[in-house]
Amino acid sequence: RVDHFFYSLSLTFRIGCGYISSFHNLFVISTFTWQLSVVPLLFKQLNMSGGLACLALNKDDVTKMLAASTHLGDSNVHFQMMQYVFRRRSDGVCLIDIKKTWEKLLLAARVIAAIENPADVCVISSRNFGQRAVLKFASHTGATPIAGRFTPGTFTNQIQAAFREPRLLVITDPAADHQSIQESSYVNIPVIAFCNTNSPTKYVDIAIPCNINSSNSIGLMWWLLAREVKRMRGDISRNLEWEVMPDLYFYREEKPEEEEEAQAPDVTPAQDTFNAATTETTYTAPAAVDADANTMIAPTSTYAPKEDWQTADANTDWGADANNTDWGTDTATDNWGAS
Repeated sequence: RVDHFFYSLSLTFRIGCGYISSFHNLFVISTFTWQLSVVPLLFKQLNMSGGLACLALNKDDVTKMLAASTHLGDSNVHFQMMQYVFRRRSDGVCLIDIKKTWEKLLLAARVIAAIENPADVCVISSRNFGQRAVLKFASHTGATPIAGRFTPGTFTNQIQAAFREPRLLVITDPAADHQSIQESSYVNIPVIAFCNTNSPTKYVDIAIPCNINSSNSIGLMWWLLAREVKRMRGDISRNLEWEVMPDLYFYREEKPEEEEEAQAPDVTPAQDTFNAATTETTYTAPAAVDADANTMIAPTSTYAPKEDWQTADANTDWGADANNTDWGTDTATDNWGAS
């Protein structure tokens, strides 16, 4: 009996442990399954698109980026830009991940749209390729443009007339616009910059990976940024295409023919009267006019009549003296020295 009791007790203990282990295994399996289903959602929420269909990268935008060579980087790679490189081609050129470019573009658009006063956003481009895009972006979004040479001390020297205090900077090229980035670090201004694979990212808060060596790529990226800013502000709808074409943001170099046409005056060609058909014209005599009706009578003058010089003798010698007077002789007989 005692042996049977201990045997039954040990069997019950083993069965209980089996149930406990089975429950534990079931709990571990369910927890692992939950992690597999939730973790991808968490990673998806970390993107700027947030998994929303309206913010996803569509086919038309991808086609525009590929046509403008936005995905082509440089042969050299900065260590902080390696995370945006998809792969390297056989010729050594790095290919930029367009998906990451789009996500960083949405992040930059959200930051710009969060600024209450659009004039507090300063867009800068010292390169010729980005000056037209900067001016167009400023006209469409209300930002403050600085196209051309950046005057040192614009953000730090309060004495000069060009002093500004922006809340956000958007840079075309970190290497060319290094002066503005350096001054922004002195006054704690956040910086958004379009960066290539070899661009320096020092003092850059949001780097948008793209090809900044191509004029079409720079213009397209500024156009996409302006469109997303206007969409997030509610100025335009996402269901409709923006009426502004990307070509307006592209740098266009004037050709010599266009410069000559601009300098040449607009001259209207003379009418060809030699080969023109002759028309017979008949002369018509003017109508007779009443002379008495149009005769004007001069009023009576109140001044003395003028002497008529024409009636004088034409043979008169103006140099002859009528009295033959010797002007050198003294006619007076008084002795001025006598007392």
